[in-house]
Amino acid sequence: MALIRFYKPALYRKDMDAVLQTMVDEKIGPGERKKEFLKLFSAYIGKKDGIALRSYLDAIVASLNALELKEGDSVLISVLSPKIYLEAFRRTGIKPILIDTDEAGLPSLEDAANKLEENPKAFIYYEPVCQIPENFEGVKELGLPVIEDISQSLGSVWSETVHAGMGGDIVISEFEENGVISTGGGAAAVSSDDDKIEKLKKEAAIGSPYVDLPDMNAALGIVQLGKIDALLARRNELYRLFTQSQMKSGAKLFGASSPSFYANGYGFSVVVNTRPDEAIEFAQKHGVSSRRTFTSSIGSRYQDKYDRFPNAIAPVTRAISFPLYPFLSKSEIESIQRVVSHLG
Repeated sequence: MALIRFYKPALYRKDMDAVLQTMVDEKIGPGERKKEFLKLFSAYIGKKDGIALRSYLDAIVASLNALELKEGDSVLISVLSPKIYLEAFRRTGIKPILIDTDEAGLPSLEDAANKLEENPKAFIYYEPVCQIPENFEGVKELGLPVIEDISQSLGSVWSETVHAGMGGDIVISEFEENGVISTGGGAAAVSSDDDKIEKLKKEAAIGSPYVDLPDMNAALGIVQLGKIDALLARRNELYRLFTQSQMKSGAKLFGASSPSFYANGYGFSVVVNTRPDEAIEFAQKHGVSSRRTFTSSIGSRYQDKYDRFPNAIAPVTRAISFPLYPFLSKSEIESIQRVVSHLG
């Protein structure tokens, strides 16, 4: 039995016309389309300007440097953030102060407040698997500059007023193949603060044009941003269908389940009570691919540290994700629903 693909980029054949036109224009490197994509993306999340680069890691490093963090400075970051941040810290000489998450998987503001005595200089606020806070007041009250990473939350909304990207002084998003918006690789870092925008651009200029997002990639992003409302609506529809199935099971939904929360459908993750490998094997027997959700997180190194990260360890050790993308067929959706509803 062929497994349902775990993810598939939301690209239609006609979307490739934008790439072909870029080639016809004989301008495939960084240029006007990169600028247009950056302008559209910034406007979509309510920011002013920034940079678009070929690498997620470069965008993180540029953002850290734009905050003028120095070697030896510390930053708050949750253990559900991706390991790539550790490489960014290695390159910049910055020290992470690891914090737990709240019950929704977001960085714990209580733990963050308790760690203020360690003199952090910034807060990396990573939003995993669709999640965003109901408001950003608590984040701001910590009094630290905030880098908000919306790579997995782009398009999520609480109560029609709070959206991903609102809380960050600098907002980062990567655009890999499995993203809500995919440019086939690359990332952006944007802000509404003129000083931070200037510093971001200076960071990007150091390696330009070799680090800039090429126009071929930007062309894909422009097309997808043009239809993002429809893409998000389909993803949210599937997310809600799978949530209904989860409610029949013994597994717990990762993140918020409130009707006031509009999930972007980046993915669908549940925390199982059984061994995750058994749940994955069960899904595969029924033709559904699934994966451990947080194998690439910082927390994967701390699976035995329940005393330090009591909320985060459960998803780190027992969360699994299922396929969720607009191209899922009716039969594939039904197969995923059946599997999810029978999880223990």
